[in-house]
Formats: sequence, structure tokens, C-alpha cells
Amino acid sequence: MRIARLAAAALLAASLGAGSALAEDGHGTNPPREKWSFAGMFGRFDQAQLQRGFQVYKEVCANCHSMRLVAFRNLAEPGGPGFTEGQVKALAETYSVKELDDSGAEKERPARPADRFPSPFPNDKAAAAANGGKAPPDFSVLAKARTYERGFPLFVFDALPVTGYSEQGVDYIHALLTGYEDAPKGFTMPESGYYNKYYPGHVIAMPNPLSDGQITYPKNDKGEPVVPETVEQYSHDVAAFMAWAAEPHMMARKALGLRVILFLIVLAGLLFYVKKQVWKKVGGEVHGLQPELHKTY
Repeated sequence: MRIARLAAAALLAASLGAGSALAEDGHGTNPPREKWSFAGMFGRFDQAQLQRGFQVYKEVCANCHSMRLVAFRNLAEPGGPGFTEGQVKALAETYSVKELDDSGAEKERPARPADRFPSPFPNDKAAAAANGGKAPPDFSVLAKARTYERGFPLFVFDALPVTGYSEQGVDYIHALLTGYEDAPKGFTMPESGYYNKYYPGHVIAMPNPLSDGQITYPKNDKGEPVVPETVEQYSHDVAAFMAWAAEPHMMARKALGLRVILFLIVLAGLLFYVKKQVWKKVGGEVHGLQPELHKTY
């Protein structure tokens, strides 16, 4: 037992030491874990935060990033930002989409709520040409596609049903948007790159898209912003919006999962009760046989 404990302690120390070494060499710097209203079994999206995140996307991110899998009408569905149907219709009409007419010719028309968000570029090659040779990633599922390893022993707790944590993607997005800084001395920086302490390799082609006071948020009765107009807040809001875009029906999924768990608990109780009722007359002193049957044998 003592040897097993020593081996476990050595394994833990080695794992933590390896994690520290990766962080120090600049290739394994993990983003800090953030607090999200939608994390956990009972997490829910903050409607006001989703609306602010959409504002950040619309005013800043939509200039380069597409969101092809999200339709305008999704903004008015339950569990989302909570826009009204009228707001969604008015928003859609500010965009133009291309379609084919009866003769097969391509034409433009105002977008409808059923349309998906159009890309800011006609195709991926045009997007790559306008952004240094690489097309910006689509926003639709980016919060699920981006992740990082939290290492031992944190990944064990992340897998548990009660303490499960799957928000590494939004942690990474938030950290990336706040991780721009001057390159340290001795670091070779290419002319077309920018230093970001959380990006793999630290050299990212995307320039810093956010700055304090860049976006004007809604005001309260006193004329003050409801939340700080800072890069920290902007990045937090847009990361939450991207989490919703990647899984618009998350709250419905969690509600269904909770009902299933409660049903299984009740079913298990009923099955146990039925089992007790069916087998309550079957007993015995030896091998579960009734006394009368035991005497026969």
C-alpha cells in the first residue's frame, strides 16, 4: 500500500512538472478558467450577455468571420439572445443574399429571417486573399472546435458528471482576445504576425480586433453602461455568444437530460419495489430455498 501511494505521488508530481515545463516553453500556456453562466448541469445562457456578444460580432467580427450555420430566426428562438420577430426581420433586411431567378441568373435580394448569415466574402479564396493568405474560421462551431488539454489531474474532474467542465473552447477564445501584448526580448516576430501569449507558437496573423471603448453598450437610467466597455468584457460577451452559436439548443438539451435522469431515478425505485413484492414470498434458510422445499431435498 505504501509503495502504491509513493508511485501515485511520483506520477502526480511528474504530470504537474511536465505541465509547468510546457507552460514555460511557450507551447502549452493554458488559458485561465473563466466563470460562465451556462457551465454545468444547470447552467443557462445570460440573455443580456448574448445580445451584447451579438453586438460585438456584428460590429467587429462580422467584417472578417462568417457564421454560415446560424440563421437570423435563431436569434428569436427560446434559449437564445431573445430578440423579437420584428427585430429579427428588420435585422435580416439589412443584409443581402444571392439567389437564382427563374431564368437561372444570379440576383440579390434582402435577407429573410429564414436565411443564414451571409459571409462577408464571396468565397474562401477571396477571404484568404483579403486576410494574408488564410481565410478566417467560421464562427458557427468555433467554440466547440477550439479547445486545450487541462492536464492531469484536472481532466479527471472535468469528466465527472457533477463537476464536468466542457467550456475550454470559450476559455480559449476569451484568452486569445485578451492575450495580445508586445513580444518579449529575443523573440523573433515575423512582419505579418502579432504576438499573442495564448496562441500556439505565439504568432497570430489576426491583428488585435478589440480596444477599450470601441463598442458602445446599452445604458441604464443614469446614462451609464450596464457593463464595462472594456476588452475584457467584450471578449467575455462575444465568447458566450459563440458558445450559443455553436449550440443554440443547449438549454433545451439540458432540460431534457434532467427530465430523463429524474425518470430513471423514479423507474429504478419502482423496479426495486416490484422486485421486493414479487420475491417477498421466496425465502429459506439454505441457499434461498423455502423450509418446506428444503426438507423435501
